[in-house]
Amino acid sequence: MPNWSHVLNEIAIEQATATVFPHDVIRRRYLQKLFDHTDRNVIAYYSGFLNKRAEGIEVNDEDKNAFMLCINELDRSKGLDLILHTPGGDAHATLSLVDYLRSMFGSDMRAIVPQLAMSAGTMIACSCKSIVMGKHSSLGPVDPQFGSVAAANLLAEVKRAKTEILANPGASLFWNPILSKITPSFLERCELAIEDSNQFLDETLRDNMLSSLAKPEQDTAVENIIDVFANNIGKAHNTHIPAKRCAELGLKIEELESDQTLQDLVLTIHHCYMHTLSNTAALKIVENHMGRALVKQVAVNFVPMVQPQGAYLPPSVDSD
Repeated sequence: MPNWSHVLNEIAIEQATATVFPHDVIRRRYLQKLFDHTDRNVIAYYSGFLNKRAEGIEVNDEDKNAFMLCINELDRSKGLDLILHTPGGDAHATLSLVDYLRSMFGSDMRAIVPQLAMSAGTMIACSCKSIVMGKHSSLGPVDPQFGSVAAANLLAEVKRAKTEILANPGASLFWNPILSKITPSFLERCELAIEDSNQFLDETLRDNMLSSLAKPEQDTAVENIIDVFANNIGKAHNTHIPAKRCAELGLKIEELESDQTLQDLVLTIHHCYMHTLSNTAALKIVENHMGRALVKQVAVNFVPMVQPQGAYLPPSVDSD
């Protein structure tokens, strides 16, 4: 398997002779090889969130235009393998994108997570019939966020405050400064956001990934998944949930390592995108195996992240 260094050398060789951008040539070469191996349509959705901090790295409504471009002229009877690498983003844009993808490919969508599909990326993955993950892959909580505030944690804190004040009115001296920062209707917004997130997971899992399970098994799996992924009380939003834990909760996980050829191709493609996002102005890439792509670029004076600290959720994102 071409590793990180091998891919970089391949890019350098191509750069010495190519008349087109070498990163594009190498990426598309391996996307085509993945299609040849699986005979399934391939679309890669890659965000540069590990390398850059800039507006546009998150899942947003702009992404639908990119997917429309990449889906056009595909043989949709071959299904879709969707390679995901994203920190998440806007919840409602995600729901709209999932609805569009399902209208194009029905239930025949498989998510492939080479490294991270956090938050809204996890929502997209859960809408597929299965998720391919390696030992190094992670999904993340989908609990709604309002800036840096987690809706579930806020509601839990308010409940705790109420309990402590009723038991000891003197505790209000501690809680009043905290509770006074909560704006009118904000608690209701948090409750509605959590309800939307839970409802999406419940419906999409039952409709596709867990549709073959008997009702009792399905109910148990859905409850376990929602409890960990949606009701994320007491954990950071960028908590990394590995493949083994995802499978234990009831998600249908395919082990990337079980197919050596698939593993080699997926990881090589991942290295290709990491090199592109690290060494060019590309901020986000949505690309299919036919070489059709929409590349969002950031200004040339972007500031690279020297030491990435996990999934980045832009403050402007209301919930995912």
